[in-house]
Amino acid sequence: MSARASPARTVRVDLAGRAYDIVIGSRLIDRVGELAAPLLAAPRVIVVSDDVVAPLYGARLAASFKEAGIEAGNVTVPAGESSKEFAAFGRLMNDLLDRRPDRKTTLVALGGGVVGDLTGFAAAVLLRGVDFIQVPTTLLAQVDSSVGGKTGINTRHGKNLVGAFHQPRLVIADTDVLDTLPHRELLAGYAEVAKYGLIDDAAFWDWCEAHGAALVAGDPAARACAIEHSCRAKARIVAADERETADLRALLNLGHTFGHALEAETGFGPDLLHGEAVGAGMALAFDLSAKLGLCPAFDAERVRRHLSAVGLPVRLRTIGGDNRRRWDTARLIDHMRGDKKAEAGRLTFVLARGIGKAFVTREVDMAALRDLVDAAIAA
Repeated sequence: MSARASPARTVRVDLAGRAYDIVIGSRLIDRVGELAAPLLAAPRVIVVSDDVVAPLYGARLAASFKEAGIEAGNVTVPAGESSKEFAAFGRLMNDLLDRRPDRKTTLVALGGGVVGDLTGFAAAVLLRGVDFIQVPTTLLAQVDSSVGGKTGINTRHGKNLVGAFHQPRLVIADTDVLDTLPHRELLAGYAEVAKYGLIDDAAFWDWCEAHGAALVAGDPAARACAIEHSCRAKARIVAADERETADLRALLNLGHTFGHALEAETGFGPDLLHGEAVGAGMALAFDLSAKLGLCPAFDAERVRRHLSAVGLPVRLRTIGGDNRRRWDTARLIDHMRGDKKAEAGRLTFVLARGIGKAFVTREVDMAALRDLVDAAIAA
């Protein structure tokens, strides 16, 4: 380890028979081979990355595997949500099979949430299931999507509607890689950090209000603290409800019913990043909670004010930059009906009785929902 590297922190995801560690620290890209070696069924991996991340960190990752005596192949996909489409997934599977893997081969996801979701799903179905390791390179992936085993791809009907629960063997979060992350991507990840405070930890929301601006400005101590706290929160929830059967894990979807609808309406394209959609969705979820008399209006305003202050686009009219669109209430609600959390035609929402008091409901009044979306479009 480099002399300037800080000590790594480890968070355990405690699942029966499938427990694994999340290792958090600086310059960990150079230690992936060392950390992964004891977990590999055979000394062979295939690294899946995208054409933005691979040039930045692919060589260092390859060197770490070589130093550990591990054979490493690689596959590169285009950056962006387009790589989570069926056709792109088919190309990835053929590219992986071209490298003649066997069931002891481990896949390694080097990249953000798209690469992690894609690689995890590939690992779940390649040769009917192989191991994989997550090396997330975005804040959003480090605090959320790399942890918990949800994998999948998108369809024209919505986001992540085809996928599998497939837990990684290891997650390695190098905090230094966030130095090369575009500011907009860092902000998108911050929405998922703040989410943990809004779900069930009001004290962490207080921390976010006090330190969120420093985190998105690049403060390394705030960044490391937020990543560790978020991973511990998610690990606790995943261990208690791995497959989202008891509504506990569903709390992690705060903002996602609204957010996925916004993403679908923008075509899962660059106009709206996933974390940006979640941020806007959380503001809408608290607005709806206040409208229904579930939480104080002050709490909803507090959420909207903080997310906006750090730079997230919480108002619909700000989404899309030069490509701003005419939003339509009926279309957005129709996208919500296609959400994978809907049951028997009823929409599923995570709402709140206050900051840190989120809950799952399938009993939202549709007239109130339409009124809220109308107001959000007009605001």
